[in-house]
Amino acid sequence: MAAPHPRRLALRGDLLDFTSAPAWGDVDAAGAVRFRADHWLLIEAGRIVGARPGAEAPDDSWSRVDHRGKLILPGFIDTHVHSPQLDVIASYGTALLDWLDTYTFPAEQRYAEASEADAGASRFLDALLAHGTTSAVVFATVHKGSADALFSAACERGMRLITGKVLMDRHAPPALCDDVVQAERDCTDLIERWHGTDRLAYAVTVRFAPTSTPAQLAMAGRLCATHPGIYMQTHVAENRDEVRWVGELFPEARSYLDVYARAGLLDARGVFAHGIWLDAADRAALHAAGALIAHSPSSNLFLGSGLFDWRAAEAAGVAVAVASDVGGGTSLSIQRNLADAYKVQAMAGERLTAWKALHAATRGAAVGLGLADEIGSFNEGCMADVCVWDWASGAVAERRLDMCRALHEKVFAWMTLSDERNLVAAYVAGVPRRERHLSVTNLPTPC
Repeated sequence: MAAPHPRRLALRGDLLDFTSAPAWGDVDAAGAVRFRADHWLLIEAGRIVGARPGAEAPDDSWSRVDHRGKLILPGFIDTHVHSPQLDVIASYGTALLDWLDTYTFPAEQRYAEASEADAGASRFLDALLAHGTTSAVVFATVHKGSADALFSAACERGMRLITGKVLMDRHAPPALCDDVVQAERDCTDLIERWHGTDRLAYAVTVRFAPTSTPAQLAMAGRLCATHPGIYMQTHVAENRDEVRWVGELFPEARSYLDVYARAGLLDARGVFAHGIWLDAADRAALHAAGALIAHSPSSNLFLGSGLFDWRAAEAAGVAVAVASDVGGGTSLSIQRNLADAYKVQAMAGERLTAWKALHAATRGAAVGLGLADEIGSFNEGCMADVCVWDWASGAVAERRLDMCRALHEKVFAWMTLSDERNLVAAYVAGVPRRERHLSVTNLPTPC
């Protein structure tokens, strides 16, 4: 077992974070990007307390770790990912609805077993940390025990985690269907046990509109109204066949998003994955509610779902964060997903800057989740969820780095060419939870 973390920790390296949202297409982003080459990041009792130039080393009361020449970023925030779907990542040949029947539902049925849920939660969270993700909004399975296992494992690691048991009472295998009364009881028990404990929050988790009856959607809305401060997560307008199916199931609703709005599920604590096939009225409703879209570019490309119109969402004032959506997505690496996001926008004739992309995976995600005082930046008082990265790994990336001149060029090359192999260390609340060639997840915790 690794030694407990020091109360005062100083990390030296190139600090990069954001103080505000960069404008679309602005590679300079003056005032939004905060880059401090060769600085010490000061951490005390798990929180960031300041920064100073590298030449001004803190005194011997600080435990100093010199990562000079490395890039130091806030830990990534994955706003939409499925913990049981590591089992089916990189599965061949289906679109969304077939994907659920062929791969997702069989994988999720295994989580009825407590041992599988426990092992899966640990495997999943350790994989997030190994990819530089320190906070996440996560789908468990329909089983109460799967959410319990995720909460418990996240608490052990000190992570900021938002999750909940999935709600499904139709159009799914019988082994994955709950009923309204029992589901409400299970959700209430989980909320009372976990919401607000340590760094954990509950999300009412509607799989997607087709797998919930109107009665279950209404129950989900009651939970949100009864427990202020909890989140709601679901999928919306991911695939055209799905959108048509929702129209058939809910003919009274104006749109797919309107199904959720009618059930009281559209508000500032709502996280809506995908949002590809939305119209202007939907975007206006999302903006008015203050809800967040979790853009999942790798998944959208892999499943052939469509190309998300980020510019239209931004023009409408809709908050957008980035997500891996594993296992529809093909990697937990946020950098790989950001590189795919660039390609999605390029197909629409747009250019996604490194600043806009990285902001959406750090401070922008935190703002969208109402957690900017805790995660996503190096502001004083934030939790020290921090990742250290190699600027380049391998001959190709090293040569590209040597050729870079402007800061945006350098960071864009890093974002495009790097992945989890570049990770040097991941700290959660100042505790080293992942270091190269060493897993250190089993440290003492307050849980």
